[in-house]
Parts: sequence; C-alpha cells; structure tokens
Amino acid sequence: MATYVLQVNGQYSNVTIDDPSTPLLYVLEENFQLNGPKFGCGLAQCGSCTVLLDGRPIRSCVTPVSNADGHSVTSLEGLRTLDGLTNPGALHPIQEAFVREQAMQCGYCVSGPILYGYAFVRDNPKATRAEIEQSLTGILCRCCAHSRMIDAIQRYAKENR
Repeated sequence: MATYVLQVNGQYSNVTIDDPSTPLLYVLEENFQLNGPKFGCGLAQCGSCTVLLDGRPIRSCVTPVSNADGHSVTSLEGLRTLDGLTNPGALHPIQEAFVREQAMQCGYCVSGPILYGYAFVRDNPKATRAEIEQSLTGILCRCCAHSRMIDAIQRYAKENR
C-alpha cells in the first residue's frame, strides 16, 4: 500500500491505494465521489474520463494514480477553482457557454470537450473555429453535438478575451 498526496479541485488530500497502477479515474470516483470524469472506453480514446493534471488535459482512465502524486487534479466539479472564481456552486463560464449553446444531450462525454476546450482557449484565446475543431480531435460524442460544442467553445473564447 502507498499513500499519495493529491490536490483535487483545490483541496489537498491523502489517499492510500493498494496498487500504484490503479487508474486515477477510479480513485477520483471512489475516493472523492466525483461524477464529472466518466469511464468510457478505458483506452484513452474517447475523452469521457478527462481531467486536468496541473492544468493540462489528460485521460484519467489510463493515468496511474502514482503519476498524479503531488500534483493538482481538476475535474468539471472544480473548474472554477483554477480561475479563482467565487461561488463554488455556480458554473464556470465555459460550462455556462455549453448550457447556452445546448452543447450536450446526455452529457456523458462532456468532461472531454469542456476541459480540452478550456485549456485550449486559455492557451490560444484568439483561436479560429478550425483550430478549436482540431483541438477536439479524439473526443467522441455519440449524441452528435460536436458542432454545438465548438459553438460553445467559440462563445467562451469570445466572451473571455
């Protein structure tokens, strides 16, 4: 057994895990009761399990918890903490843009497009639609809401320049 120190959504916590190769996704679900990242494919192909590790999107289904030791992990639930936004119960502006653009149906995959979109716009605030589309390569949505997701990310980028 090993103990890992994680900062999850702005809060430091120690977790003791039997196997250091346990996927971070399982730890986030079981130890932190997070519902944002979801198990989709288990192969890092769909993006449903996306979280930010030190501000960068990763696929938590294939990231061992040992790789997150001493790092910051942010899920959909904690996105506001990255920008120091008050009122933790409110939506982050990119989440608000997804709601306004009706950019999801079931919402199962939404961690991928929101967190990849957030990180991409943060690093490329004047991104074009084509660049945003390219940044979402590898994010699967079976509800066919991709164009609305891109609309939402564009809205977020425009409103937060």
